[in-house]
Amino acid sequence: MAKFIKSGKVAVVVRGRFAGKKVVIVSVNEEGSKTHPFPHAIVAGIEKYPAKVNSDMDSKTIAKNLKVKTFVKAINYNHIMPTRYTFDVEAFKSVVTPETIAEPSQREEAKNVVKEAFEERHQAGKNKWFFSKLDF
Repeated sequence: MAKFIKSGKVAVVVRGRFAGKKVVIVSVNEEGSKTHPFPHAIVAGIEKYPAKVNSDMDSKTIAKNLKVKTFVKAINYNHIMPTRYTFDVEAFKSVVTPETIAEPSQREEAKNVVKEAFEERHQAGKNKWFFSKLDF
């Protein structure tokens, strides 16, 4: 189908519960699978973006504002809009797989690994656009 939808590409979800949220594509499945019989991508995204921080805040408030809430999900190609941005997924690519998405306990574990990777990237100041809320 679409050659530009590939691992590491940043996309925006356009439908469903996470509409308007940014995701990074971890893996793609062109033919579909038994559980998802349509072309889909396994994605990791930001459910709650980090808030702004200023110098008047104490360390506890700063730590709270820098937290990121994540999700992992299989999304139909028709429901995502790819962007020109890319994101390094090597830190969590082995953890976020179709098998881990099917099992709830493994899904929580995968979300925690993704959360740590995202927070680390945010603290380093990389991929600033990915960690900013979409205005539309």
